Amino acid sequence: MGGTTRGRPLKTIAIDFETANEQRGSACSVGLAWIEGGEVVRVEERLIRPKDMRFSSFNIAVHGIRPEHVEDAGEFPEVMDEFADDFRGATMIAHNAAFDFSVWRACLDLYRQHYPELSYLCSVKMAQKVWPHLGSHKLNVLAQHLGLRFAHHNAAADAAVCAKAAIAITRSLGVAHVRDVPSMIGMKIGQLFAGGYAPCTIRLK
Repeated sequence: MGGTTRGRPLKTIAIDFETANEQRGSACSVGLAWIEGGEVVRVEERLIRPKDMRFSSFNIAVHGIRPEHVEDAGEFPEVMDEFADDFRGATMIAHNAAFDFSVWRACLDLYRQHYPELSYLCSVKMAQKVWPHLGSHKLNVLAQHLGLRFAHHNAAADAAVCAKAAIAITRSLGVAHVRDVPSMIGMKIGQLFAGGYAPCTIRLK
């Protein structure tokens, strides 16, 4: 399971952002979960100091992160640069990718940084296609469906459940890798690239 490109193994990583306020460029934490061999093999979380440090009470109520928690954290470019090699050429997965990748783009735009070259999938769209009988496809509902306990709106926990849901979807379709899922369900893979992005979409019946 996997493959290589230019001698490097292809990476598959689930990602989740939490934001400090209603602005997409206000990421205050990121969670990452690496998938290898059909298992989650690594989970990381980093706090991020937003550029303007404005935290809304609504967002604090959701994730519990306050300004004092991120005072000593790095800003977005510093935090994400730690994982730059992992992201390069990776297949990323996010639960509601439209949100998480708009956060990523907005933060890069804020710091006038280039977008990394990578592909991405939306696990919400995947779950809607594969488990249409579920009344909702929110992450906590999928966690319950898969028998997983987790702390919702903790970025690391959210990324790990997103990764485990993607693994379960892959297995339910009988394919070798999460990268094989889009062709099975009529999904167009999203892309980030130096000049912009292409959204992850799904063909409706």
